[in-house]
Amino acid sequence: MSVSRRAFLRSAGAILAAGAASDGSVRGASVGDAMPILDTHQHLWDPARREPPWLAGAPDILRRRYTNPEYVEATRGLDIRAIYMEVDVAPSDHVAEADEAIALSRSGEHPTIAAIVGGRPASDGFADYLARLRDRKEVRGVRQVLHGGGTPAGYCLADPFVRGIRRLGEAGLTFDLCLRPAELDDGCELVSRCPGTRFVLDHCGNADVAAFLKTLPSDRKPSHDADAWRRSIDRLASRNNIICKISGIVARAQAGWGPDDLAPIVNHCLDAFGPDRVVFGGDWPVCLLGATLRAWIEALGAVVAERPLEFRRNLWHANASRFFRLDAPPSK
Repeated sequence: MSVSRRAFLRSAGAILAAGAASDGSVRGASVGDAMPILDTHQHLWDPARREPPWLAGAPDILRRRYTNPEYVEATRGLDIRAIYMEVDVAPSDHVAEADEAIALSRSGEHPTIAAIVGGRPASDGFADYLARLRDRKEVRGVRQVLHGGGTPAGYCLADPFVRGIRRLGEAGLTFDLCLRPAELDDGCELVSRCPGTRFVLDHCGNADVAAFLKTLPSDRKPSHDADAWRRSIDRLASRNNIICKISGIVARAQAGWGPDDLAPIVNHCLDAFGPDRVVFGGDWPVCLLGATLRAWIEALGAVVAERPLEFRRNLWHANASRFFRLDAPPSK
């Protein structure tokens, strides 16, 4: 599905016009097509208070404060709520990070309404950590980033890790899978071994936009093979206890990118997982490596502009609300 310039401008203009709309919601291609947004991937950090270990080596644009006031400014005019996503703090800071995310979600003063907190499922103390979270209804899931250089291939299939993931299911909590593309099949095996746990595949399986370009810059080599990624996505989508988060890909986009560059990844994920198992994620502020959050929303709106209205509603907010049970506490 090609994204025409007209479709992009129509969708982007409609979204920008949302700032002047009476309800402040995103509007898609159809007149009156109001689209509130539930952003399932909102990062927040303040290096002056707590600096994630990886941030010291990050690009300058990320090495500054990004908290809810900055998020509100970045999304001004949009009808948006957000789920906090852990930021890979040191394990010793997991409890403090979780407590802050819970307090933020409870306050009612910010877009943040729930949280995915950090955790180490393979650790000896994970059961106690989950017990501490048991009555914190704002917590909807846990994530451990698995694509970092310090995590060996196959780590997610080790018995202690699998046991921890099964405990999450017993607690009614989800797990976000954030894997290297070459290890998506390991993720699929983990999902199969833990049928009682619900999973979210982050960032379209960390797909690299460069792998899908017809013409590559001479200095840009894709981090994976496009066909291998497609096969892995299809395998994951065949499991009924995982959904796909449409997020993250714009951070890797080359300068001058357009919606057509993102469309092969987005459309394959949407087609593989279907209208009921896809959710939107902003990945702010990491998205700033490639685009503003608003530009990412506009581009995605252009890619999906010709999809049925119900499909778009599901993607932008309805699926996430159902999956994360935001109208009720997590099941025990």
